[in-house]
Amino acid sequence: MKKLKVIFAGGGTGGHLYPALAIADRLKELIAPEGEADFRFVGTRRGIEYRMKDRLGYPLWLITVRGLSRSGILRNILFPILLAGATLKSIYLILRFSPDLVVGTGGYVMGPVLLAAVMLNRRCVIQEQNSYPGVTTRQLAHRVDKVFLGFGEASNHLKKECDFIETGNPVKDIIGKVTREEARKYFDFALDDKVILILGGSQGALSINNNILMHLETLPDKCRLIWQTGERDYKEVAAKAGGKVSSRALFAFADHIEIAYAAADIAIARAGALTLAELEAAGLPSVLVPFPFAAEDHQKKNAEVYASAGASFIIFDSELNEMNLLKGTITLLEDGSREKMKAALEDMHRKRKKPAVDMIAEEILALTGFERGNN
Repeated sequence: MKKLKVIFAGGGTGGHLYPALAIADRLKELIAPEGEADFRFVGTRRGIEYRMKDRLGYPLWLITVRGLSRSGILRNILFPILLAGATLKSIYLILRFSPDLVVGTGGYVMGPVLLAAVMLNRRCVIQEQNSYPGVTTRQLAHRVDKVFLGFGEASNHLKKECDFIETGNPVKDIIGKVTREEARKYFDFALDDKVILILGGSQGALSINNNILMHLETLPDKCRLIWQTGERDYKEVAAKAGGKVSSRALFAFADHIEIAYAAADIAIARAGALTLAELEAAGLPSVLVPFPFAAEDHQKKNAEVYASAGASFIIFDSELNEMNLLKGTITLLEDGSREKMKAALEDMHRKRKKPAVDMIAEEILALTGFERGNN
């Protein structure tokens, strides 16, 4: 039985880990039953990948590396040493495993692994989620075999010799396939309830959580919340939310986010690339609050792509102290704006040639020369 060996390097947050998992799972499906998938993930102890190591479904190798700090020079003193050590360990892992391909999906763990692959002249690709590519992508894109772009706008920031293809961002296949009725039953919501999903990404969003807590008493009786708080804020939010949010609809992190998407009428969310891709796949309009300290302000740039298409509405973090986010979102549900946003979002999604995960998996199989199965 022929074996496809791939190393996936990406993590830190769910926005970098979940695209890698989606690609790995789809590759595994495509090569069965004729082929065998032998995949390894590389991450750090500080990332979400380590907390999920028992649920990844693939072996996890650890390296020690961290990103550059933007808040102080002193914190960066060890960066060159850690990067050199992580690159050397990555060289060792690649030589020992001898992969057919190395896939980078972002986060600071991607840098040393991709650099090692390039130094060893191994096939490697990048899946870049954001409309403004990260520094590792910008530095290495022209040296890898192919770059898969979540946003076409990202190509404006890559060197001309870079081989790229716009695919969109890969998401779990189940997103968009759960029915509204099933999801509302799961949360014990009525079909005519108005449901708002509050989503701060895998790390939560303190400013969004605080604004919602401040105005929670203004929530109308027939309006329900599904609230992903992030691990840091969960205990405080759970203590202060009282009877306004059911225990089933309040969680630090959602393992089955597809149910939440299907139950909701609109989302309040950060503008991470994966979140936007999932909202698009679910057909869920959104009020986006870009994280103001994202590298190169990429969340603002991501949000602008969807807002310019009429699929989302942008509120800036600096505006949250002077507004009721719940009230503004409910207004969008009541004045017909939500229906227009949903139509614009569905139009964006229809323009995709095929699901991003399928495009990427098929390109990888072609690049590695692996003969796919019949799936």
